[in-house]
Amino acid sequence: MKSQMKLYPFGDVVREATARIEAGADVYQQFICAGCGAKQTMDVANTFYKRGGCEECGHQTNIEKDGMNYMLTIGSAQPARERDE
Repeated sequence: MKSQMKLYPFGDVVREATARIEAGADVYQQFICAGCGAKQTMDVANTFYKRGGCEECGHQTNIEKDGMNYMLTIGSAQPARERDE
């Protein structure tokens, strides 16, 4: 099944994501495989690759040419707690 994730130019995403990283978030690069259309997420945070291999079909995608997106995670300094209030 082909992903409907919107892709943006590599340089634009890196600039925006870098600002998010500097604000304390972790960013995971995402791209769509040019071979099978599967959405792929890199497993190393805050790193931007120009090429990526698909875990589904093995195709190598030129992310710099085809575009990308990202997933953002924001941590909390406070541990999760349960309350009875």
